[in-house]
Amino acid sequence: MSSIRLFILGSFAERGPMHGHALLQLAEQEHIDLWTDFASSAVYGAMKRLAAEGLIVEDHVERHGNYPERQVYRISVEGERALHELREQGLTEIVIKPDPLDLALARLDPDRLDELGDLLLARLTRLRETLAADESRLQQIMVYLTVAEGWSMGHQLSRLRAEIAWHEELLAALPDIISDEKRRQSTKGDNS
Repeated sequence: MSSIRLFILGSFAERGPMHGHALLQLAEQEHIDLWTDFASSAVYGAMKRLAAEGLIVEDHVERHGNYPERQVYRISVEGERALHELREQGLTEIVIKPDPLDLALARLDPDRLDELGDLLLARLTRLRETLAADESRLQQIMVYLTVAEGWSMGHQLSRLRAEIAWHEELLAALPDIISDEKRRQSTKGDNS
């Protein structure tokens, strides 16, 4: 499922024909980089790919004042079909990506176990700061969002809260983790 394709095709379907700069401004206005997996600056390249695939097509060229001419695109019939599929995928597919923390935790450095608590505490602090900043940002822009957009942005906040709770549990279990790692290392030394 491609979030950027869903955003671009959905924007054309909702707002009608537009040029790349207008789409970029829409992405920035909606703070898309805060609640999706792409940066607003990526819309230009994605638009080129969608045009090459025939999912958006040239509509007309426009020029305002001294600004350069801009190619205006619209969604094609094929693009509308693709949008339908992307919306369905977005609503039905579950995407939870692996976190490198899990592998690092499973492969701890036995010589640096005493640093583990500080590293995890720093990570937890960053998560809490991110949550606080995102909550503040959401409160500031909530008046500009639709109900569905508010729920979309709230989803990320819920994920952050769950991450924070898991990290708090991890820190509480840290003595057991370190003890187990030391026991395993001493057993390895006995088997050598």
